[in-house]
Amino acid sequence: QSKGKKPLFVQLVLDNIWSLYEAVMKRNKEKIEKIVTSLGLRIGARESRHADPKVHLNAICSQWLPISDAVLSMVCNKIPSPLDITAERVEKLMCVGARTFDSLPPETQELKSAFMKCSSEGTAPVIVFVSKMFPVDAKALPQNKPR
Repeated sequence: QSKGKKPLFVQLVLDNIWSLYEAVMKRNKEKIEKIVTSLGLRIGARESRHADPKVHLNAICSQWLPISDAVLSMVCNKIPSPLDITAERVEKLMCVGARTFDSLPPETQELKSAFMKCSSEGTAPVIVFVSKMFPVDAKALPQNKPR
């Protein structure tokens, strides 16, 4: 990176987003039309005539950079496959609190293999996992407590 030159990410990504944002907020119709046609988007008349420029910006960005596609692809790429779960992890998920897997009823213990197979067959048992999450201050976590 030489003096006065922008990083590649700024040149290729951020400058485009900033120019779109500036054009919509300043209501520069010629520039907005140029951006929309160059991206091949179809913005409804209702959104483009709306009094709030954020509605118009949201309509453009939701077609140009849809967050749902990005989130789904990140989930698919980053979350491990349920088929890769270990037997120990299955036992921990099936047991509550201090109970051990061996103390569960035999019918429940038989579900372990079905849990690990993740089968979608009609004869496979349906397993529902209910979880309740509580917000906890980061200072209260065991790794952050002073020793």
